[in-house]
Amino acid sequence: MADSVYRVTELVGTSTESWEKAAQAAIETAAGSLRDLRVAEVVKLDVTVEDGKLARYRARLNLSFKYEPD
Repeated sequence: MADSVYRVTELVGTSTESWEKAAQAAIETAAGSLRDLRVAEVVKLDVTVEDGKLARYRARLNLSFKYEPD
């Protein structure tokens, strides 16, 4: 097996339903333009508040994918 290099980028997904849906949104959106996704590490969960109520769930992810230099 050849050695590989992976790049890690930070993404924030949002959802009005759950943290899981927020993470899913970030991964599915990234999959549209990045190939060979490997690992998504949830590094932070939070929510936004509007008018004293929970408005959106947010999941911050470190997403790794195989690096392919030009």
